[in-house]
Amino acid sequence: MPYRLAADLVVLVHLGFILFVVFGSLLAFRIRWMPWVHVPVVVWGVAIEWAGWICPLTPLENSLRAAAGDATYAGDFVDRYLIPVIYPAHLTRTVQVALGTLVLVVNLAAYGTLTFRMQHGARKVTNGIERE
Repeated sequence: MPYRLAADLVVLVHLGFILFVVFGSLLAFRIRWMPWVHVPVVVWGVAIEWAGWICPLTPLENSLRAAAGDATYAGDFVDRYLIPVIYPAHLTRTVQVALGTLVLVVNLAAYGTLTFRMQHGARKVTNGIERE
């Protein structure tokens, strides 16, 4: 049972990592230091997809499931809803490259918008007069 619980926790962390890779740039609009954490994570996530590598969390989860004696993902919320999101059945090399590209484009757009706002947001308009 502890191995099963640990495997489920790894799946939740994996999903959190994926969500952070895709949407973490939105946190940069509120937390100034977030790009220093998020950009390397995006580079890692895109590299995994483009190169076809396996995230280290995947073998960790599989080894925990094997230790728990699990061979299937049947049963609970984690298995039914999260596993198919993280490990889709239709995942091919083409889909992996497309996902990596999508992640890159989403984050470039977010950081481009953030950079634009930072550069142009320093100007304030007071009584119709623009000031730095």
